[in-house]
Order: sequence, then structure tokens, then C-alpha cells
Amino acid sequence: MAFRLPVVAPPEMPEGTLTSGTGRLPRWLKRPIPQRNANHLTAGLLDELRLETVCDNAKCPNRMECYSQQTATFMILGNVCTRPCGFCAVRRGRPPEAPEADEPERVAEAAARLGLKHVVITSVTRDDLPDGGADHFYRCVVAVRERTGATTEVLTPDFVHCKPALQRVIAAQPTVFNHNMETVPRLYRRVRGPKSDYAWTLEMMRQVKRYDPQVKTKSGLMLGLGEERGELLDALADLRRFGVDFLTLGQYLQPGEKYLPVVRYLPPEEFEELGELALAMGFAQVASGPFVRSSYHAREMAEAPISTAACEA
Repeated sequence: MAFRLPVVAPPEMPEGTLTSGTGRLPRWLKRPIPQRNANHLTAGLLDELRLETVCDNAKCPNRMECYSQQTATFMILGNVCTRPCGFCAVRRGRPPEAPEADEPERVAEAAARLGLKHVVITSVTRDDLPDGGADHFYRCVVAVRERTGATTEVLTPDFVHCKPALQRVIAAQPTVFNHNMETVPRLYRRVRGPKSDYAWTLEMMRQVKRYDPQVKTKSGLMLGLGEERGELLDALADLRRFGVDFLTLGQYLQPGEKYLPVVRYLPPEEFEELGELALAMGFAQVASGPFVRSSYHAREMAEAPISTAACEA
């Protein structure tokens, strides 16, 4: 099924031609602010346990909604990224310290106290570490499962072509392995930086299925960066060819002036159409909408059955 997310007002520009140069957002990108106290409770717990979230660091538009529902995507391995991606608000530079040895236990503690049934764990990219942080991912997944019994989802960096690092993460048996394609091949290095490799993104997905066919695979793209319809559909076909089960499609929102500009705001109807096309390609689950992000409503997607047939590539 395709997840269809509510919007607070109908679109004013059905052709989606509004660009970032207008200085304003279309009406469908404006949302009500959650009022529940759980918003503050979640933020307080994260502060108490000294945990980072991608919700805060990446300025996710769903942060307040997710916090109000007592959920968050934990970001491990610090809050400084070694990659200069043109779209991401996470701080860049050289991380000041090694991974914190007790972080897996703190993530598990937070998951337990929030009562989470599905836990999403992501990280900054750590090219300074020999394994890219793969063993730390392993320890976090195991700690969460042992403490809570929850299903787990990892949203990993690319580990710079290091298959042993990828294999270490999969050895933890996460329910879902997610690595985002982010954009189409033509825009890949402009959006994701000079170390990014479209072919390796696809190969990672194939390797995951080879290491453990039971692990569900997931990827996502941001739209509105200048991709063309044919390029996008070709990229989705590539993901299916390499065995990806789940797909997320969301609107790119510029987090600040120094980041890549928005070329186009896609209206909700276009996201719905793309979601239906993706389902027709064979994705088991598709979440497609302006506010969709990698881990938005992740539990519903993770619970979906998949085929364990080998990928075509």
C-alpha cells in the first residue's frame, strides 16, 4: 500500500511550479503545531540521556509531530559529519572524539522508557573510523533488541565500498536496512558530495540481501532538486532491480541559505501519482508525500511482508 499523508489545505498551484525564489512556501507545506506535552517529554528524555536525533540535527519538518507521539530517530556516532552533502543541515567537519562506549545502552534506555515498538537508528558519516562506525551500529541494534524486544531499523551511511562493514551491520539482524539514494544519477555528486557513488548505493542493497534475505531493504529520494520525471522513474527501476522492498519519496526543503536551493515544490497529487507508479513497479510499500522522510511512520512499513526472492541484478 501507499501511505497517504493528510495536508492542512489544498494546493494552490496544481502544476507544482513554485520555486524557492518566491521566498514563500506553498500552502500544502504548512502544518498545525502539535500541542501534546509528550513533545516536551521526549525532548527532555533525550537531553537527560545525552542522545542526538536526526530530527533535531537535520531540522526535520516532522520533529514536533514525532516527539508528540513519543518517537524519534536516534542519531549515533556524534553530531559532526565527515561528508559535505549539499542538502543536509547536520554539522560538518572532523568529529572530535571516538564513539561513546555507553551510547548503545543509552539508546536502549531511551527506547525502553518511550515504550517504542520499532526503533530507528541512523548516524552521521564517520569516514575517520576504519569501519565507518559499523560495529557501533551492531552494538546499538543488539542492545535495543535485548532491552526492549522492539523491531529495529538502521539508516546507514555508505561505508565507502567496505563490504565487511556492511556485513557487520547486517550480522546484528536489523528488521530493516535503509540507505537513501537521495537523488538521480545526474545530480548525485552535486547533492551527496564527491565520495558518493550511485552504483555502490545499489550494490549495497544487493549485498544486504545476499548476507541475509530476511532483512527488509528500504531507500528514499528527495524530490524538487531538479530531477526530471524520466530520470526519477529510471532510478526507482534501478532500486527494484537491486531488490529494494520499501520506498520513501518526499519534498526537499532547503534548511538554510548555504544549502542547495529548491528547484520545484511538487504538489500532493503528484506525490500520490508517483507513489502509485512505484507500487506498480513492485515495491512492497511506498510512502510518498511532501512531508515524508526516511523514518516517518516507519513501524507501519516495517511490519509489511516482503518476498525473499533474489533480486534480478
